[in-house]
Amino acid sequence: MNTALILMSSWAEKIANIFKSVTVSDYADAFLATMGITLISTVIAYLFGIPLGVLLYGTSEEKMFPNRLINKILGIIVNVFRSIPFIILLVMIQPVAKLIVGKTIGNAAFVFYLTVAAIPFIARMIETSLHEVDKGIIEAAQSMGAGNFKIICKVLIPEAKPSLLLGAAIVFATILGYTPMAYLIAGDGLGALAIQYGLYRFNPTVMYISSILLIILVQIMQEAFGFLARKTDRRISK
Repeated sequence: MNTALILMSSWAEKIANIFKSVTVSDYADAFLATMGITLISTVIAYLFGIPLGVLLYGTSEEKMFPNRLINKILGIIVNVFRSIPFIILLVMIQPVAKLIVGKTIGNAAFVFYLTVAAIPFIARMIETSLHEVDKGIIEAAQSMGAGNFKIICKVLIPEAKPSLLLGAAIVFATILGYTPMAYLIAGDGLGALAIQYGLYRFNPTVMYISSILLIILVQIMQEAFGFLARKTDRRISK
């Protein structure tokens, strides 16, 4: 009995120490902040990434409006930005963040950094998804007199929707993985807790809990996008 009481007391002390510097409320706030920042960054990045991906697809050979020069230039720009390590990109685009959002730190700058890093990645994901659409469907739309804009909106994107949704889950997880690094110069969230309380204050438990919460968030979004992809995939019998 005494041994059991000692063990219970020891575990209670450990649990108390875990939440001594960081409370449950802190974790909840950081979780919501991370989810909000990631979602906002993903949405904004898609607003720019989708047109860029469509251009990469449409200007490639044997597509709707082939243009080798434009395709080459866009491809080089996308590849360059995709090749730059995120932590270096953060430093490089600080002057641009200052110009656009008026500051280089804080959540607004945080969203800007994540968005810029995600746009080229999204563009390639969009291009790849559109290349998966059956050429016969596009040719059928063209034979019926549909213009390029209508084909993109009514044929390409709807047909590629399952692939696009699965790609969105990958994009979300990628942006989420950038958030701890982005905290080094801006923003808050789970990355802030992991670095500020876990790394700087030598409390590995905080890093583990923050990491687990990030994993949970990724799994939730992965399942959500996977569910939507299955629902929109016409190849799967309803």
